Amino acid sequence: MRKLTTSVLALMICGVVAAGPALACGGLVASNGSINLERTSTLAAYVDGVEHYITAFEFQGGGAEFGSIIPLPGVPTDVKRAGDWTLQRLVQEVTPIADSGTEEAAVSLGASAGKATVLLETEVDALDITILEGGGDEVGVWAKENGFALPPDAPEVLDFYADRSPIFMAARFDVARAEASGQGNGDGTPIHLTIPTPNPWVPLRILGLGRAPGEIIEADVFLLTENEPTMLPAPTDGVSLERSETASDFLLSDLRSDVGMKWLPKDGMHLSYLKIDTPASQLNHDLAIDATGTTMPSYVAAGLNEPATPWRPSAPVPWGLLLGVLGVGAALVLLLGRSTPQRL
Repeated sequence: MRKLTTSVLALMICGVVAAGPALACGGLVASNGSINLERTSTLAAYVDGVEHYITAFEFQGGGAEFGSIIPLPGVPTDVKRAGDWTLQRLVQEVTPIADSGTEEAAVSLGASAGKATVLLETEVDALDITILEGGGDEVGVWAKENGFALPPDAPEVLDFYADRSPIFMAARFDVARAEASGQGNGDGTPIHLTIPTPNPWVPLRILGLGRAPGEIIEADVFLLTENEPTMLPAPTDGVSLERSETASDFLLSDLRSDVGMKWLPKDGMHLSYLKIDTPASQLNHDLAIDATGTTMPSYVAAGLNEPATPWRPSAPVPWGLLLGVLGVGAALVLLLGRSTPQRL
């Protein structure tokens, strides 16, 4: 019965998404549980002081050059395979129904770099995952020694993250295991990391690693928080907030029914959906979040050089404060006018 329910839901998602302009129905959930998503999709959910970070790695049939390194806000307590269709269900939730690389180059890393510390190694299906702790140079050296082909901008990007958190996840497909399990090009393996952290955080700049400055980065970021969050920096033309609303009971029920999603509350969650569509050169920051919606997110976590104004979509305009400031300003103008010496 459980398999039947899952199959019916998969077909239902496929039928609805088929009308959407940005998604292909074929292979939504393959026979081996792998997934296909045309855009990079990530879920950062925050419940009881723990971030649940879910993303998918796409198999391209190659070796080291298709590995990925992702910065993390803290040390995961658990790394496992995510459910088969959590990300697709979120994409379906925000997809309207329609009416009808650069060349690789050698990377120069500091000769004095030490060794990165391997905190965890595990296998998830055909994916080899390593959790590392170290500075940018140390992680870069580890990557080179383990066969990762890093692009020229890797040292700068790794340092950008290591200055704030020295924890990284390196992931790479074992080609033989992938082919033996029937994975084809474009099939993905969803990964679920459980990370205790004061607040959720989503790395965005890493999406531009190895991309030409004018290359367009497209991604979907979903947030599930217990309250409407404040975010930093405020969305721009290239990073837009498309949805900010109470998550429906129907959506949460669907998500909870996927494998490994029982931790998700049955109700009382806020859904935020950010759409990224911007040149790589403009994606020079991350997304910092205050899950309570009451305080300022960390500008350091956002990758900013100085504090900025946090943003919350439904925050009311402080008219009382604004009128008070205008009133004080008007009074000062009158006083200055009266105190100005008159010409004779």
